[in-house]
Amino acid sequence: MSFRPLPAKAPAALLREAKPLKALFHQAQRLDHLQRLVESQLQPAARAHCRVASWREGCLLLIVTDGHWATRLRYQQRRLLRQLQTLEEFATLAKIQLKVQPPTVERHATNPPMTLSDSAAENIQATAEGVRDPRLREALERLARHTRPRD
Repeated sequence: MSFRPLPAKAPAALLREAKPLKALFHQAQRLDHLQRLVESQLQPAARAHCRVASWREGCLLLIVTDGHWATRLRYQQRRLLRQLQTLEEFATLAKIQLKVQPPTVERHATNPPMTLSDSAAENIQATAEGVRDPRLREALERLARHTRPRD
């Protein structure tokens, strides 16, 4: 008996049929709508640093990229609260919470190889020649070999 995979379904059909996926999709759309509303009330510089995380029971949770922006938004919190309360979606808004969460950064980015100018390499090589410790001399000579390629 061989395994036959089920035929692929269109994304629209999956959204109609799979209830957990449908609920997740609607929640994502709702958060996106709330994000646009919040951004309309934020200063342009703050928009890139603030994301709506949740909106439950009168509490709006905003995720901020760093402490600097969290502090700035805390100073403006009352004004932002009053402005958002004027919008129909946030009519029951009672408080705004701010949480700091730095953006995730890929750690796989490789650093470019270290290069030295010719004069720096010559100075390190000269220093290596005057050092008696063989391990330190060897390390300095390795370092001196990291010169810029000549064009």
